[in-house]
Amino acid sequence: MDFEVVAVHSGRMDLALAALTGAEFSRTTTHLNTATCGIMPRRSVAAVRELAEAAGAGEAAGFGDFGRVERVRELFARLVGVHPDRVSLGSAVATHVALVAAALPPGAEVLIPEGDFASVINPFVVRGDLKVRFAPLEGIAGAVGAGTALVALSAVQSADGRAADLAAVREATAGVGARMLVDATQAAGWLPFDASPYDYTVTAGYKWLLAARGASYLTVSEEAQESLVPLHAGWVAAASMWEATYGPMAELARTARRFDESPAFLAYHAAEPALELLLDVGAGAVHAHDTVLAGRYRAGLAELGHRPVPGSAPIVSVPGLADRQPALAAAGIHTAARAGSLRASFHLYNTEADVDRLLNALADA
Repeated sequence: MDFEVVAVHSGRMDLALAALTGAEFSRTTTHLNTATCGIMPRRSVAAVRELAEAAGAGEAAGFGDFGRVERVRELFARLVGVHPDRVSLGSAVATHVALVAAALPPGAEVLIPEGDFASVINPFVVRGDLKVRFAPLEGIAGAVGAGTALVALSAVQSADGRAADLAAVREATAGVGARMLVDATQAAGWLPFDASPYDYTVTAGYKWLLAARGASYLTVSEEAQESLVPLHAGWVAAASMWEATYGPMAELARTARRFDESPAFLAYHAAEPALELLLDVGAGAVHAHDTVLAGRYRAGLAELGHRPVPGSAPIVSVPGLADRQPALAAAGIHTAARAGSLRASFHLYNTEADVDRLLNALADA
């Protein structure tokens, strides 16, 4: 079903999306923690249940459907504006980043924002023979130097929702011939995100993309594909995978599929209807919905005398309030404690009532 994008008036939430909340999601808590883990829509829950029941009954359908996996590749490609041939499917962001890290020559300089998410950092650090340099997020473009081989950064910071100036970083990397890796985990799904300008992007599928752990996405430009070695290539990485189940494969896939991992079918069966839902609603409508709720929360925090980290993302962190998270959880309000702050995050299934409940809980303390 297609949802018409309804204009947001006076900071009010889109009524069409408010109706969608009840139709597509069956949450029983005030879940304001999508930046940690999203809620699967009913259609995804049904797809997982169907596969699990078939597997439990020993039916052939319980093996998993590679056709659905390929549709997920196509749907994600549509979501981020690239051709499906640029999309590789895996299980975790760190695994994708590790492929990029493994391709760098010894001594190569990797520039990363201070305090970025661990999965963006660790694969480069643990190699031990790379020069990993850190700079403040706001100055990352200016920190790119002639010796920089790669800049790796999150489009939106997990800890506090700060957004990177990706265009400025891309201009800086292009100026010195460096490559760029963008972690879109905290962006794709609520922020209209175009992966095409970047050499590599990585995205987890279980947060803003509403699926489950075990689905993740790597996009690789055609030029950059030649720089990576498919170190974990199994039979699914072959040009003709059903002819490559035994012995060395005759030929790798000629697209980014050669970097695929064998799919976690439960996660990918969940991902197909979740991505369809996001595409049906539309990036503009999701962005408006999520940011209006975050704006309402920021305004309420100001009235309570709290100062969140500046920004406009639907990830809102308030320094000094991390100790409130356990009491909120006990009251059925799910947030997160990150880097000394209380972090709330707002997505499709949230409403103004959710925002007000959190604000009232903070006011009552």
